[in-house]
Amino acid sequence: MSSASTTPAGDVTPSGSGLGSARDPGADVGRRSKRGSKGTGSGLERRKIPLSKRLRRDWPLLVMVLPAVALMIVFMYVPMFGNIIAWQHYSPYVALFENPWAGWENFQRVFRTPAFWDAVVNTLMITGFQLVFFFPVPIALALLLNSVLTPWIRTTIQSIVYLPHFFSWVLVVTIFQQILGGAGLINRILRANGMEPIEIMTNPDTFLLLVTSQAVWKDAGWGMIIFLAALSTIDPSQYEAAAVDGAGKWRRMWSITLPAIRPTIILLLILRLGDALTVGFEQLILQRGAVGPGAAEVLDTYVYYQGVIGGDWSYAAAAGLVKGIVSLLLVLGANKLAHAFGEAGVYRREKR
Repeated sequence: MSSASTTPAGDVTPSGSGLGSARDPGADVGRRSKRGSKGTGSGLERRKIPLSKRLRRDWPLLVMVLPAVALMIVFMYVPMFGNIIAWQHYSPYVALFENPWAGWENFQRVFRTPAFWDAVVNTLMITGFQLVFFFPVPIALALLLNSVLTPWIRTTIQSIVYLPHFFSWVLVVTIFQQILGGAGLINRILRANGMEPIEIMTNPDTFLLLVTSQAVWKDAGWGMIIFLAALSTIDPSQYEAAAVDGAGKWRRMWSITLPAIRPTIILLLILRLGDALTVGFEQLILQRGAVGPGAAEVLDTYVYYQGVIGGDWSYAAAAGLVKGIVSLLLVLGANKLAHAFGEAGVYRREKR
């Protein structure tokens, strides 16, 4: 016959079965914490430490980062005042504030110039293509390398794969030229076998694929390190428990591995979107002459040729400022989207 017992807390629990006769201590703790949280909550709130006390406490750390902060101020924030030339008819031979003011004329010229929009289209095409075909490569490499159990094999592969990151773009383009160029290795083999050579380095139609493959070869190994560091934080007992429950390799990857590195993926994706309008200036300017500006002209090279080469400093500054503002909006929008999905993103404003 089923009976009921009354606990000291006043709760009634069935005692007819073995499972129902035992109280869950975690539930009691949860109920007590909820009841306690209905009070004033002053004991749970973190007391604000005065600024003077924090300065005395953290002064060694502040001194340590002072050189980096000074360099950032001198080389990043102070040059921002130079953007004033975007509202001037600037000449480098006249003092900064003695140049005649142009108002919004330079920005109007930017938006009316077809060459600017051609550079925008090329920039977005290269960025979108690399976002689809380059961004997932480091993740896949990290997942594959993480499954290798032999330490020395993992170390060897990792060293070989991320070594090209330390090569300059001049060397990377030269290597591709020696392999894929008109007089490169592949075309020499084709000619030796009586076949027609193929034009890759000078073909505008394949330039998008070329720059993406160069970026993958150079930087995929370096990005892999970040995801390997994220994978190293996963508790191995989670995989063991999932294997005991009958989860296969794909199920463990989908339910354990990918959720664990999702914050890192979202963070790097946001940073990548922030650089969406800044795609490999050195890489593209080295190959611009071979394929022509129609395929290789992006916003950075456009600003360079208009300002430094053409001498139209104010117009180039206006175009560069438009690019910077759009990049900032992309970062803020992507960060807001990350918050909507419950991720921290680049930053999170604490609620008070």
